[in-house]
Amino acid sequence: MGNFEQKLEKFLEIFIDQNGYVKVLEGLKNTLIIAVLGLIIGILIGTLIATVRVIPKYKVLPRILNGFCSFYVGMFRGTPMVVQLLVFYYVMLPIMGVHMPSVQVAILVFGLNSGAYISEIMRSGILSVDGGQMEAGRAVGLSFGTTMIKIVIPQAVKNILPTLGNEFIALIKETSVVSFIGAADLYVAFNLIGSNSYEFMVPYLVMAVIYIILVLLISLGIKIMERSLRKSDRRN
Repeated sequence: MGNFEQKLEKFLEIFIDQNGYVKVLEGLKNTLIIAVLGLIIGILIGTLIATVRVIPKYKVLPRILNGFCSFYVGMFRGTPMVVQLLVFYYVMLPIMGVHMPSVQVAILVFGLNSGAYISEIMRSGILSVDGGQMEAGRAVGLSFGTTMIKIVIPQAVKNILPTLGNEFIALIKETSVVSFIGAADLYVAFNLIGSNSYEFMVPYLVMAVIYIILVLLISLGIKIMERSLRKSDRRN
């Protein structure tokens, strides 16, 4: 017990007296920014791909777009996130002559990766909506795109909300790999504290607790949103 108290004292000394909390707050901010913006980009890309995937394939253009979307989804679902980060940061961007800060690269890659997974989630949500909804929208003169945006997709989002919450949680946890491209996240912050104190037990335990708290808050938020949507359904 005394040994643990010594480790805790070293951690608190660096965390408080040597302003280690500043690095932790910066890491927490980057973790949340990467996950939130990555999810938003993923939802936009995923919704677009899912819409393309459910469009009737009577014409050539929808077939070409569907083939491209299938390749995109297969590529991003078939490679690890860390490999995608390394390829984008150290290979593709230098070849194109583009320089981006590591956090921005992480946001981009997380968004592209999330879009591949969310596209399948959104597609299943769209298919779960009664086909009569699309027919009703087209019957009153709405275009396919307008019917999807105003009628079908909002209902699909209600159906897949818990799964989207799981995707957000996965993004939060996967941010721990952004250190491979030099981005400062929670892992980097606590690893720095551990390196300075030569004690990693307490920093890693605190890091784990923070991740657990983030996941619990997200889960609570999703449950509140689900209750709110159920209430609105009952009022309708």
